[in-house]
Amino acid sequence: MKKIVITGMGIVCPVGTGVDFAWANLLKGKSGIRKITEFDTTDIASKIAGLPQRGTEPGEYNPDVVVEPKEQRKMDRNIVYGMVAADEAIRDAGLIDYDGDKTRIGVAIGSGIGGLSTIADTYEDILQHGTRFVSPFFVPKCVINMTSGNVSIKYGFMGPNIAMATACATGTHSIIEGASIIERGDADIMVCGGTEAAVCRLGMTGFSALRALSTRNDDPEHASRPWDQERDGFVMGEGAGVLVLEEYEHAKARGAKIYAEVAGSGMTADAHHITAPAPDGEGGKRSMEMALRSAGLKPSDVDYINAHGTSTGLGDVGELVAVKELFAGTDVCMSSTKSMTGHLLGAAGAIEAIFCALAIRDNIVPPTMNLENPIEEVGDFNLVPNQAQKKTVDVALSNSFGFGGTNASVILKRVK
Repeated sequence: MKKIVITGMGIVCPVGTGVDFAWANLLKGKSGIRKITEFDTTDIASKIAGLPQRGTEPGEYNPDVVVEPKEQRKMDRNIVYGMVAADEAIRDAGLIDYDGDKTRIGVAIGSGIGGLSTIADTYEDILQHGTRFVSPFFVPKCVINMTSGNVSIKYGFMGPNIAMATACATGTHSIIEGASIIERGDADIMVCGGTEAAVCRLGMTGFSALRALSTRNDDPEHASRPWDQERDGFVMGEGAGVLVLEEYEHAKARGAKIYAEVAGSGMTADAHHITAPAPDGEGGKRSMEMALRSAGLKPSDVDYINAHGTSTGLGDVGELVAVKELFAGTDVCMSSTKSMTGHLLGAAGAIEAIFCALAIRDNIVPPTMNLENPIEEVGDFNLVPNQAQKKTVDVALSNSFGFGGTNASVILKRVK
């Protein structure tokens, strides 16, 4: 089997734009969740979200340096997020001036929902003005594969070009498929990840109708509280995470920086309910078991788990029960970085895989913030409450579970 490694990473997320800025804020326990001011939320139950801070200072989201404002008007916000994260990852991997075979570089950046705000805004325009003024860029702004398409065009990558759409598991599935493409020999390098921009009136109204979102509107920073007795739903987030995956020998030959190995993965289905996870977390457990088998590892080999951990009633319990059963007797710890970022839906898995790679690099695990009154199921299990913990991390596992009962787990391992 080929060894597949991470050689570049890029992030746009509520706690910071740029990997180093986001990671530093995460370790400090800094929240990126705030009240929504971009549109009227008067008639929407949840009025808070995790949103990238726009600006020109380091760590702020400034898309103009990657995509010209004129070009941004042809793209949905999720595409621009993905372009900015991809640019950082590609530069980090040393591929901007790459003079190798670009037919061997592919792109797999997906989204859970795609151009939702573009769809909503265009429909409002039709109601008010008729169909005459619908933009010719409407369809290209909406379809989910256009982030992959735009990245491919901008950087001249002519290998496999695909986009996953598996709800909240999209980012993780994109990494798994990207690694599979390299393993099959169809590419040497894959630019993989997820992007999402569903914080709009339609998106917030839809998720509020599901009663899935937190309504702790007067206390945004403490609204996302996985495994806490006071949790009342997840917090929507926006952004993108992109990783450059590369065949190990190819990466070594060109002197690339290596963060970690993509050592194993698992994918399963609950076959239970369209939105609710199986109460016992059985599907997630099988996904983790599959990832361990494919990596040739035992539960005791895993040092850290970045949980799906959304701050919902059923989801938090199911995942925790599954993890405690599978990892019983080990010293593994688990945290949910969604306590600070919110839930970035299709982008979540990619961003959280990046956090796992950084935990391996720096031997520190990020905290679960707002964990003040743990639910009974926690017991003495280490959920890294409210403060980052120093720990040797040679192996990290990231979980992503999505609507439709889809589950994905990916294992990263230190390259020695």
